[in-house]
Amino acid sequence: MTQQRTLSIIKPDAVQKNFIGNIFTLIEKAGLTIIATKMLRLSENQAREFYAIHKGRPFYESLVQYMTSGPVVVSVLEGENAVPKYRDVMGATNPADAAPGTIRKLYAESIEANAVHGSDSPTNAEIECRFFFKNDELCSR
Repeated sequence: MTQQRTLSIIKPDAVQKNFIGNIFTLIEKAGLTIIATKMLRLSENQAREFYAIHKGRPFYESLVQYMTSGPVVVSVLEGENAVPKYRDVMGATNPADAAPGTIRKLYAESIEANAVHGSDSPTNAEIECRFFFKNDELCSR
């Protein structure tokens, strides 16, 4: 088992519907620890930079608009195999395909408004966590 960190973003749709606490509960029940968290509103430049990997794809512009449409909650999660564990907790990108009890099955509206983002690899997790948090903001137990 490998101790890892991963990034979680609770997206504007889930924040607006006040699902933050419910999502945090699912994260903690999965054995992950929230070691940093904050609510913020992404600027257009931040959203473009964060999702630059998708630039040129048909959904890029709507993704940027969506992610800047309201506040988000960004968190660093820590635990054994945190990256794959959180991806399991999130569920499939399309909520219609997500397993029962996953965040997206419970709280997502659509493929785009899918409640949460999670890092897809340990390498990207490190990059994404640094995008939002400085080392001195992380509070490992």
